[in-house]
Amino acid sequence: MTGICVFGAGAIGGYIAARLALKGDCEVSAVARGAHLEAIRNKGLTLKQGGETHTVKIAAASDARELGPQDFVILTLKAGAIAAAIPAITPLLGPKTAILFGQNGFPWWYFHCHGGPLEGRQLASVDPGSAIWKGLGPERAIGAVIWQAAELEAPGIVAHKYGDRMPIAEPSGERTARVTRLSELLTAAGIKSPVKSGLRDEAWLKLWGNLSFNPVSVLTLGTLEELATDDGTRRVIATMMSESRAVGQAIGVKFAMEIAQRMDIAAKVGAHKTSMLQDVEAGRSTELDAILGAVIELAQITGIETPALKMVYDLVKF
Repeated sequence: MTGICVFGAGAIGGYIAARLALKGDCEVSAVARGAHLEAIRNKGLTLKQGGETHTVKIAAASDARELGPQDFVILTLKAGAIAAAIPAITPLLGPKTAILFGQNGFPWWYFHCHGGPLEGRQLASVDPGSAIWKGLGPERAIGAVIWQAAELEAPGIVAHKYGDRMPIAEPSGERTARVTRLSELLTAAGIKSPVKSGLRDEAWLKLWGNLSFNPVSVLTLGTLEELATDDGTRRVIATMMSESRAVGQAIGVKFAMEIAQRMDIAAKVGAHKTSMLQDVEAGRSTELDAILGAVIELAQITGIETPALKMVYDLVKF
């Protein structure tokens, strides 16, 4: 049976682990810590979704050495936490283990098998010192765009809020046996995970919203709906989107919608606080560099001026 370990089984990771375990088509385990780990061990992992509550028993540990090599690792740590976690992830890796990267922001593996002039380029904003590139290797990477939201309601209890799509892909765009198998398992578990050849474009579609709405929400404390409908914040966000679209297009990204359409998508989410605002309010580190810093770094590489992006970045960084 296919072995899948979710490393960092918090809100999104816990949701994925629970869905996979409910289906029962693979052997699911999780690396977690603290009270959340103890709750999973003692009571199981509970998922609340669509008015239903399910509890599953899965193997869980704080030390990956207890779980051993897997066929797949689903890595749901924040982008800035991956490099430090490499020694802890390594015991899960066999010669053919693939890692699904489920982070917000610009993917660290983006230019692996990109085929453009930046082929093999590594960005300091998302992978300082190329630690991930060297420590885990882009050849293990499977990309994902996570459109779901979930919250850790209490230790061992995950509440799904919205979304069921998580397209995945090889950086090369090939439909390999491993990405096909993972797509089948996730889709059967109720997570819509088609293999998508144009995943970079979809990653930018999400990034486009995150790099503008998330930082502005930190400065204003506004919800997505408020930011998308207020004339002043809407102008700022539109300017940020315009600058970042120019950067994306410079590296070959095709944007499937206009700025107003992307803002309207955010507005429809409603009175929701962005993950970055939630992190700031909770005193946690943010994904600012992976979400906005990476695009500013790309702008410098491609020679594109992004004054609005830089201004907002500097304010949020402070």
